[in-house]
Amino acid sequence: SQGAKMKLKHNINPVLLQFINFIVLVYSLVTYIPWYILSGSKQAIAKAKQVKARPVNNKPGGAYRSVNSLHCLASVLYPGCDTLDKVFKYAKTKYKDKKLLGTREILKEEDEIQPSGKVFKKVILGKYTWLSYEDVYIKAVNFGNGLAVLGQQPKTNIAIFCETRAEWMIAAQACFMCNYQLVTLYATLGGPAIVHGLNETEVTTIITSKELMQTKLKEIVSQVPLLQHIITVDGKPTTWSEFPKGVIVHTMASVQAMGAKADTGNKQPSRPVPSDIAVIMYTSGSTGVPKGVMISHCNIIAGITGMAERIPNLGEKDIYIGYLPLAHVLELSAELVCLSHGCRIGYSSPQTLADQSSKIKKGSKGDVTTLKPTLMAAVPEIMDRIYKNVMNKVNEMTSFQRNLFILAYNYKMEQISKGYTTPLCDSLIFRKVRMLLGGKIRILLCGGAPLSAATQRFMNICFCCPVGQGYGLTESAGAGTITEVWDYTTGRVGAPLVCCEIKLMNWEEGGYYNTDKPYPRGEILIGGQNVTVGYYKNEARTRKDFTVDENGQRWLHTGDIGEFHHDGCLKIIDRKKDLVKLQAGEYVSLGKVEAALKNLPLVDNICAYASSFHSYVIGFVVPNQKELAELAQKKGFKGTWEEICNSPEMEKEVLKVLAEAAMAANLEKFEIPVKIRLSPDPWTPETGLVTDAFKLKRKELTAFYQMDIDRMYGKNVK
Repeated sequence: SQGAKMKLKHNINPVLLQFINFIVLVYSLVTYIPWYILSGSKQAIAKAKQVKARPVNNKPGGAYRSVNSLHCLASVLYPGCDTLDKVFKYAKTKYKDKKLLGTREILKEEDEIQPSGKVFKKVILGKYTWLSYEDVYIKAVNFGNGLAVLGQQPKTNIAIFCETRAEWMIAAQACFMCNYQLVTLYATLGGPAIVHGLNETEVTTIITSKELMQTKLKEIVSQVPLLQHIITVDGKPTTWSEFPKGVIVHTMASVQAMGAKADTGNKQPSRPVPSDIAVIMYTSGSTGVPKGVMISHCNIIAGITGMAERIPNLGEKDIYIGYLPLAHVLELSAELVCLSHGCRIGYSSPQTLADQSSKIKKGSKGDVTTLKPTLMAAVPEIMDRIYKNVMNKVNEMTSFQRNLFILAYNYKMEQISKGYTTPLCDSLIFRKVRMLLGGKIRILLCGGAPLSAATQRFMNICFCCPVGQGYGLTESAGAGTITEVWDYTTGRVGAPLVCCEIKLMNWEEGGYYNTDKPYPRGEILIGGQNVTVGYYKNEARTRKDFTVDENGQRWLHTGDIGEFHHDGCLKIIDRKKDLVKLQAGEYVSLGKVEAALKNLPLVDNICAYASSFHSYVIGFVVPNQKELAELAQKKGFKGTWEEICNSPEMEKEVLKVLAEAAMAANLEKFEIPVKIRLSPDPWTPETGLVTDAFKLKRKELTAFYQMDIDRMYGKNVK
């Protein structure tokens, strides 16, 4: 079974093991009855088994809705609050002096020279300083009025290109109030993609930070002829004289001061209506130039209404840590959910998140330790990193400690799958791991890409909290499905949110039909108020990806393939774009091959490749340095990291490991990679080989490894 596969292996004397199992059995029996009576877990177990969504009719391909919104989809968070400015005003009135946005002060910055000669910047950060709901509201009003003084008109575009921080949210709220259309671009989009977004939206003003202005914007400003104003959120940069004529650099504070002085008494500001565009969000897409997704006020409100319903007891006691890019729909939606429910948002970054993060000086505290958040969103890439780090630490323990950890881990896995809790294991064994994220996390929300079953199970066990997996696209305002907190099954993305409905459409080429047994399968279509307006200045692509049915309901064709289980939960099983027909006519799903091999300890990342002119699959693999070095040592291979990765001998050894895993995952013989290329360098968004959410960019990877592809397909495989 899958559970048995995910158990950790120990090396304990069989007689001793029998004795330990007996003690555990006695302990379980003694603690079961008081626990069952006191913990209210009867309801949790019952809820986990409940049907969570069902089809609205009995026809094949009928839409599935959450059982909580079978008759009517939810679309408004608070009565009368049908635009984002009204939502914020409602929250500001309700939570007035409560803390809203928090930022850590930088006490000290220093350069640390590494043994390799590289210089790493390290920081020592102080405590969080907070702005209240009222503070943020006033700053946003002033900023919006200041932008009007600079000539910004309602319903025109303004760009933000900035790290995740309090000023980002203040600028966004200002735009929502004044009905400016906020164009979001994230920092790891390459120069040409940023130029494309700025020119396509014809912005005259861009909001950014000193660092991004000096590193990214400087090189491209001359290619954006309409640009007139650059606003830096963190004070005036030291060198800004070399900007082209006609571009003025302002600070956010000076624009807010202009706004505070401006006489807006007799002029009625132009408030948005629900169908007005709030955000034009550029998404990198796995291919070609980025597309700008037009998201209206009512799209975002419907999306966050759906998301909020899946987080039990959301409210003023919650603290959310914001560190993912706000230019992504996952982070923006999560923060708007918090802002509308009285939660605090403390800002962070991937480099300062934990005590061990790359920018935190040894011995000083990372952001989670200082903030102690209760809610956190994460992309699988970050979860996988934590999983691998903890597992490496477990391997370095003494034999006694390691076996104790493994026994507790396997015991808790069994208890969780039955719906039970393990308070003793949590406080004695997993407390230390839990402290890595501050010790107070009650729900981890995961989205952006599929999370492996092993990583999800690890998070459940070691962080002692539910992991909510979500599925949504920028084109659906981030909303689609989220698992319920008491659903401890793995590998699924949950039932449709209360704001939308989902149906499966036959995809004949891939062999998926909504009449398939035991589970209906097909391309996932999302319908509801959260489905966005379309792509900016790209009518053809909008017509291809969005349709409107006879009732006027908008549907998004996601290109993902899913299946609905009996309880109404969705599982993503394939992707339309990833299907390649081999020379002999077999179809290979590259995503399926990668999913089967990605979670091997030896593999940090993998991209499968197949060509219709050949009969076999090949792959590019970023190996795990520690694991591959150990394998090389075991096989008696000596050399530098580059030499190990370039060695045909080590390629063969890794292939053996991949083939074993592929067989265990029941891949067909033709789906198993026959040749691979080991990459000594990791794939990061900066290399342009993966998107910001660490999804593979197949086109770029193919171009990058073209010589290797030719080599691997050059001679026939014996």
